[in-house]
Amino acid sequence: MDHSILLSILREYISDKNIINLLAEVIGSFSSGQAGVGLPLGNLTSQLLVNIYLNKFDQFVKHKLKAKYYLRYADDFVIFAENKQWLEAQIFTIQDFLRNKLKLQLHPDKVFIKTLSAGVDFLGVINFTGHRVLRTKTKRRMFKKLQRKKRELDNGLMTPEPFKQSLQSYLGTLTHCNGYKLKQQLLVKFS
Repeated sequence: MDHSILLSILREYISDKNIINLLAEVIGSFSSGQAGVGLPLGNLTSQLLVNIYLNKFDQFVKHKLKAKYYLRYADDFVIFAENKQWLEAQIFTIQDFLRNKLKLQLHPDKVFIKTLSAGVDFLGVINFTGHRVLRTKTKRRMFKKLQRKKRELDNGLMTPEPFKQSLQSYLGTLTHCNGYKLKQQLLVKFS
């Protein structure tokens, strides 16, 4: 995310120079190895700023492309359409907009067109008509993190409460998809 573009967008909405200067300090405090680019992951201000930055893209998709079904969370997005050729044509239009207006690029490995019956992989979940399943990579990561935390618990490096909170968090995640079997496996292995 380009800092100068972000500050320019913020100036469209905020006239108070003190607030802009404070935001410029927050934005400039992050170094990604490339000057004037990026935001710190997980920072609360980053979550807000990415949405402000990509609002320009949202408006472009809605008003210029006239996409009927569009969904974005932070920097991940999906566009649904009934016409595959229309979607294919929009890829280049989207790439041009992102490159020229926001100095962003689509990740080449993350741009694809699929049918709904194949499932839509979005935010760690594969969405099908009528149900959702956790992505295999997400399941593996979940087990790996819980195993690491369990070892820390067993070795006295962690108290039981944070471990229980982590387990409950993962169990809560599984309520949003078809994760009954996985939930049972987690309970057997980590309770």
